[in-house]
Amino acid sequence: MKEIVAVVITALIASAAVAAEPAFKRNILQRSDVNATQESVLGTGELAAGGVIDRHSHHGIEMTYVLEGEVELVIDGETPRRLKAGDSFVVPAGKVHAAKNVGAIPCKLVGVWVVEKGRPLAVPANSPIP
Repeated sequence: MKEIVAVVITALIASAAVAAEPAFKRNILQRSDVNATQESVLGTGELAAGGVIDRHSHHGIEMTYVLEGEVELVIDGETPRRLKAGDSFVVPAGKVHAAKNVGAIPCKLVGVWVVEKGRPLAVPANSPIP
């Protein structure tokens, strides 16, 4: 009986760990000063199949290239766009946007942000701007 309880507890812990894994992972590769108030940030991102990047904005412009997969980009005030590998997009500074992986595989992205120094890279849309 103890063995069964241990197996059930282990399975529950393992499934909770999988469920807690974020749908979007960002990896910052490099930061470089642009001028006294701005920096450029280069990074990669991976959005799990079916995953969502919640509505957010940036303190500067975002330029992103889709390496693999398919994503729907929704920028407030614009028609949603479906993008696939080889496509790119630009999000103006301060514009609220979100994305959803609409493909069957993880969506891999490369992004460059030119943002204000000392500010968070992304600000959730429901958060006050720091």
